[in-house]
Amino acid sequence: MLQRLHLPRTYRVDRLLLAVLIASTAWLALTFARGPGELAAVWVGNGLLAGWLLSRRTRTWPGYLAVAYAAELPARLLAGDEPSYAALIALFNSAEALLVAGLIRRRVPDVRAPGDWMRLGGVAIAATLAACAVSGLAAAAVAHGMHDQPFGTAFGSWYAAHVLGMVIVATTTLVVQRRGRQMFTVGGGASLAATMGLLLAVSVAAFLTPFPVLFLAYPALLLVAVRHGFAGAALGVIALGLTGAWLTHLGHGPLWLPGLDDGGRIALLQLYLAGGCLMTIPMSLAMSERQRLVRQLADSERRYRTLADHSHDVIARISAEGRLLYVSPASAGMFGWAPGEIAGEGWEILHPDDRVLQRRAMARVLADGEPRTHVYRVRHRDGHYVWIEAVSRRIPADDGAHADILLNARDVTARVAAEQALEASRRELERLARVDPLTGLANRRQFDDRIDQALQRLQRHATPVAVLCMDIDHFKRINDGHGHAIGDAVLQQFAARLQASVRATDLVARLGGDEFTILVENAVPGTAETIAGKIIEAGAQPIAAGGTTLAIATSIGIAYANRPIDAVTLMAQADAALYAAKDAGRNGYRVHAG
Repeated sequence: MLQRLHLPRTYRVDRLLLAVLIASTAWLALTFARGPGELAAVWVGNGLLAGWLLSRRTRTWPGYLAVAYAAELPARLLAGDEPSYAALIALFNSAEALLVAGLIRRRVPDVRAPGDWMRLGGVAIAATLAACAVSGLAAAAVAHGMHDQPFGTAFGSWYAAHVLGMVIVATTTLVVQRRGRQMFTVGGGASLAATMGLLLAVSVAAFLTPFPVLFLAYPALLLVAVRHGFAGAALGVIALGLTGAWLTHLGHGPLWLPGLDDGGRIALLQLYLAGGCLMTIPMSLAMSERQRLVRQLADSERRYRTLADHSHDVIARISAEGRLLYVSPASAGMFGWAPGEIAGEGWEILHPDDRVLQRRAMARVLADGEPRTHVYRVRHRDGHYVWIEAVSRRIPADDGAHADILLNARDVTARVAAEQALEASRRELERLARVDPLTGLANRRQFDDRIDQALQRLQRHATPVAVLCMDIDHFKRINDGHGHAIGDAVLQQFAARLQASVRATDLVARLGGDEFTILVENAVPGTAETIAGKIIEAGAQPIAAGGTTLAIATSIGIAYANRPIDAVTLMAQADAALYAAKDAGRNGYRVHAG
């Protein structure tokens, strides 16, 4: 029985806060930003939900989605939507937010530390455009079917409103969730208040005048974004949108053009806000990526400076041509060379077998700047070679126009020797695990692997397979009458006869006791019978074992597979044919009739 997931009180408070935000923003958008029976012109709820989901663990998403749907539905009913219409549109909104969050989470698992801000921006934009298109098609179909709205008009209104809402509000939600109160102190809370105040003053003035001067708010918006990054860009666009929507709703501003209806004014406002997003969001992404790279470089320099000063590993600086420009004092203990003696050396100190590979490796580091780790050999002063593990990283050269390599190397000679010995032991153990120790044939494990592979090729390429199952007739009498040593010698010679009777591509295996099997691939009709005939013919020759000459015979069962079949069934067919051969008098073979 499934147990209920017990969640902390903060989770319930978190869901309640989301419900309040979804319900209030939905009611405001439906009440003030659309006409009767129309889709909302500006929709922020999905951006809230997507940002909320991306800030939470994936396993908690179903609860948040249910809360968002339950919060939006009554808001739509209060705003006058029909129950069926409200239920469908609320469902499309939840699905849109889930699709955006799911696509981003799949490509960028942690949006708090994406590693590449430009890539995160590209993934988020692609996810938003795709998700809003899918939900827009569904919503437009419902609006057209239930309220006779033109399909194209409904889709365009939904798509523009939802893309804008997702870009602006999801970004804002993520920033607030990530930084909380700190967003008001980065760059100074007073600075944020001052720049936002300037933006509000300019935007209010621009929307109160009937003249087309809305562009005057863009410089103030850029100032907020430059000073405060994502937080400034998101808050600025929201402030611009709220100001424009409210004043336009009250009948002010240059959007009240002669002959322009509400739909046209909404489209112009959406276009205006889209321009603000296009100016600020990419710039904020680039600024965040630059800050990440600056921090990464500073951390790298600090880390390697500490290593050079205190590490027992060798720290070296190498030119693009492969010459040692600097070597730390640890080189004396590792290579027998003092720093002054080894400086200026080049590829000559590397083992000849490693030089080409290391040239290529260094060229890749210089080309893409990605650090790499390699293991290779360096000549010691007394002539022997030392295995080192070296981490190579590109750094600027002294002239600033080229690049050098910073190398951190440690002696791993003992580790390499142990790894080589371990690998040799592993290979030997692997061989022993797949070989019968008495006969040297493949054992059951190897046979099972090979027959599975053969049957997969049969399924893909229609390559026929045959299996021969056999044992030595009356082998128990040999063991009981002559002893197990003689029995083992008989098994060994019988195995050799089987191996001599098959093709190089066939597999002979001992499954246990005196049970043997042969796997034949590309088994055209008659192939298995030919092999069985050779085995029976070879059995006519007595076996000499321990001073005793023994006549042995074998019974063989054959099964063919020309169509897909599983290994158990095929082996059962061959085994049934084997018993048929025994019932027929032994020392012969039978082919399964299926």
